[in-house]
Amino acid sequence: MTHENHWASKRVRAMPESVFLLMDRAKSAARAAGKRVIDLSIGASDLPVPGELIAELESAARDPATWGYCLKSCTGRFLEEAASWYERRFGLALDPESQALSLIGSQEGLAHLLLAVADPGEAVLIPEVAYPSYWGAAALAGLEAVPVPLGEDLLPRLEAVPAEKLQRARLLVLNYPNNPTAAVADYAFWERVLAFAERHDLLVVHDNPYIDMVYEGEAVSPLVLEGALERTIELFSFSKSFHMGGFRLGFALGNAEAIAALEAAKAPVDFNQYLGIQRMGIAALRLPADRVLRDVQVFRGRRDALVEAMQSAGVPVSRPKASMYLWLKLPNGMDDVKFALSAVEHAGVALAPGRGFGPGGKGYVRFALVQPPEVLAEAGRRIAQLLD
Repeated sequence: MTHENHWASKRVRAMPESVFLLMDRAKSAARAAGKRVIDLSIGASDLPVPGELIAELESAARDPATWGYCLKSCTGRFLEEAASWYERRFGLALDPESQALSLIGSQEGLAHLLLAVADPGEAVLIPEVAYPSYWGAAALAGLEAVPVPLGEDLLPRLEAVPAEKLQRARLLVLNYPNNPTAAVADYAFWERVLAFAERHDLLVVHDNPYIDMVYEGEAVSPLVLEGALERTIELFSFSKSFHMGGFRLGFALGNAEAIAALEAAKAPVDFNQYLGIQRMGIAALRLPADRVLRDVQVFRGRRDALVEAMQSAGVPVSRPKASMYLWLKLPNGMDDVKFALSAVEHAGVALAPGRGFGPGGKGYVRFALVQPPEVLAEAGRRIAQLLD
C-alpha cells in the first residue's frame, strides 16, 4: 500500500510495507528468465490433507443442510469437539459455549481480537521478531506495536519493556513454538508471563499453530496454569498439523470475556466458516495422535537434511527444536533483503528476509521446510556457497 493513496485510511497507511511482495517479484522475474527456483520463502505445508478429511468435505458438499449461512449455533458441534480435544490433550475442561469460538483461521482471529479488546492509541506488546501479520493487525486496529527485545534463548525479555509503554499496554501477543525463530517455551516461561501480565493488567494472546510440530521437548498450553483463564486466550489452527492452510479454519479458547468481545467484533464481518470445512475440522481433531506424529517426522527429516548439508558446507547453524523453519543469522552485518534477492538471482533459492518479521529480524533469513530432503540439502549447499 503506497502512502500516496488518497483513499487509504491512516490505519492502512500505518501498516508496514511488505518485503514479501519484493521477494514475490524477484521469484517471478527469475522464473520468467527460465530459472528454476527452490522456494523456501513461504511457510505453507506441502503435505496432503488426510483423506478422511477430504471425504468429509465431499459428503458435506452434497448435503443441503450445509449450504446456508452459518450462525453461532451452527458451530456448536465443532466447538464441542475442540473443547473435547483440548481436555484429552491437556486435562482441562472448557465450556464450548462461553470459552470457545470458531475462527476462519487463527490469523483472522488475531486481527479481530486486537480490534475487540483494545482501543485506538493503546499499545500491544509483540516480540521484536514475530509473525508478520501481528504488526499489520496492530496498525489496522490503531494500536502502537511495542517490540519486546529477545534474549539469547529467543524468548522475550519482558523486563526490558519501558515503563511508559507498559502504562498504555493492553495486551501481549506471543507464539511458541515460534515462527520464524523455532524457539520453544516451557511452563516456567509461561508462569513468568502470567505473573508479568497480572502485574500490568494485560491480556495474554497465545497464537499456537505449531502445537504438534515439536522435535525435542513438548509444546505447552498456558491455559492450564493457575489463573491463566482470567487473562489468557489461545488461538489454534488446522493449517500446520493437518495441512489445511487453504481451508481457513481455527478456533479460540480461553477467557470468556475476551471470547465474547471477539465474537462481537466478528459478528458484522463474517458468518463463520462453511459447515463442511468445520466437519473436516471435527474429523481432524479425532485423528489418532500417531497420524499427526507421522507427518511431524517428515518435517524432522527435512530439518536434518538442511542442517547437515549446511553444517557440512561450513555454515554454523543450530538444529531447530520445533516448527517448520530454520532461522539463520547472516555474517558480518549482511543486509537480509539484499542477500535474499541475491539468493534468488544467483543461487535459485528463495528465502524470507528477516526484517519482514519485525525490527529484530534484520540480518537474518528464514528457511521454510517445504521441500523434500534432497531438495532442501541442495538449497542448503547453494546458500552456503553464496555465503562463502
